[in-house]
Amino acid sequence: KYLYICHEVCGVHHVEGIELLTSSELEAVNGTDVRLKCTFKSTHSLSEERVSVSWSFRPLGKTTEESIFHYQNSAFPPKTGMFKGHAVWSGDIMKGDASITLQNVQLRFNGTYSCQVKNPPDIQGFVGEISLRVIEKVSFSEIGILAIAVGGFIGVVLLILIIYIVVRVFRRQDDDMVVEMENHKSKDQVL
Repeated sequence: KYLYICHEVCGVHHVEGIELLTSSELEAVNGTDVRLKCTFKSTHSLSEERVSVSWSFRPLGKTTEESIFHYQNSAFPPKTGMFKGHAVWSGDIMKGDASITLQNVQLRFNGTYSCQVKNPPDIQGFVGEISLRVIEKVSFSEIGILAIAVGGFIGVVLLILIIYIVVRVFRRQDDDMVVEMENHKSKDQVL
């Protein structure tokens, strides 16, 4: 009975968690844009004023995180640091979307990104994590060299095949001519 009374008197409310859904791993090419998708479901109605979204970043091999983006009623992108000018809001709170986009990703953006959404009284829940791997762009010259090498190899194989077929055809024609001449000689000798 004491717990029940305290529940009513102390103002303790039942807290339910928010469900988050994120990709576990993403890969992006250096210099491109990548969307860090984070969607959520809440047991309570959504409102731009109540829902808050926080994104943080933990570099590869590090244990500490840094806050890189916040949203509550409007976007608060980073004003300093390596994500300034790179992290932009691409979500829609009313549709349960807390996504951000990283523009012009850099190799130093490799690491783990965490998305946390709160919608009071839903404030507990899992943190969504995305492991981002930024890879180096394959330059045109590397693609060109590879294409030339493969094309050259195929060209040489085709040339050898054509020469082989032509030689066989001429040998066969020569053999047929010799046989025909011998047949013709034989007929002439018989006459």
